[in-house]
Amino acid sequence: PLPVSYADLGRFSNSFALLDRTGRDTLWQTVFYEPHTLLELSVGLVQVYALLKTAGDLSFTEHLLADRIDYCRFGNSNPFRVRILNQLNDNYDYFYVKQADASRLYGLELEHLLSPNSMNYLVDAGNTLIEEHIAGIPGDDFIRLRLNQPHLNQVRIAKEFVKFNERCFARLLGDMRAYNYVVSVTPDFEDEQYRVRAIDFDQQSYEGRRAMYLPQSFPDNQAVVTLCAQVLRPANLRQYQAEERALMARRARTERHRLKALLDVMRRHELAPPEKVAELKGALNRYHRTTKFSRCDSMGDLVRQNLWLMLGPKTLSGVMP
Repeated sequence: PLPVSYADLGRFSNSFALLDRTGRDTLWQTVFYEPHTLLELSVGLVQVYALLKTAGDLSFTEHLLADRIDYCRFGNSNPFRVRILNQLNDNYDYFYVKQADASRLYGLELEHLLSPNSMNYLVDAGNTLIEEHIAGIPGDDFIRLRLNQPHLNQVRIAKEFVKFNERCFARLLGDMRAYNYVVSVTPDFEDEQYRVRAIDFDQQSYEGRRAMYLPQSFPDNQAVVTLCAQVLRPANLRQYQAEERALMARRARTERHRLKALLDVMRRHELAPPEKVAELKGALNRYHRTTKFSRCDSMGDLVRQNLWLMLGPKTLSGVMP
């Protein structure tokens, strides 16, 4: 078991709203504990951080402190965010404590295997999940504050959103509203590079509507969709979609044994009610103009078949018969 569980963090005695630098409500609450509880939690949370970052090496932890714990009541996952402070230089880092569930774990694994992003997390038998902080600008903040800035490379951000949309649909990751992803901005020698990264995976292969797996379908992403239509031609869209599928196919070939093992387990797991599976099955049949999804009995089957059709039979020859 992990040194601290999700249930342990739920023993807070008080909380207040956490505001950002401009005074806006962040939808997080900073929580407080009784002194003896806080001391116990702080020691355990530093140990969790060591497990996450240095495989449990505690030799450097004497100058680390869990100096703030936040709780989010918004949404359905209700995570805790822990800030770890290095007392030698006042640098700090974060990690998240969540309730583990099957969809979230499959989502993390598929992200690690099929996206350009490495995922670092811990889970125990007590259903506590520890996730590393993913650095970036929250999608809703990026759209509100940066999308219309004159220095923004509009073509590059549009290209990245198209590729992100393609990744989510191929592996059926749902609910990518603007607050469920971040935009990572990297200065380049001439300009900026962007990457859109999912940060919440609890809607991996759960919903029955196909639109739920397309970030472009959510109203709070409409400004980015409009930008894509303005700066990208249809030929550009097809090119970037093909590029992303080729990259995913390459990753799938490299990780074919691990991907097969994951999908084999996922196929036997009931991730969603039968009516949602049936609804998505019909929608994917219509979209791909096929009847192949009719033979699928679970969300795992649908993910495997969708990857097969989008990435190509040669790619998944070791994953599907």
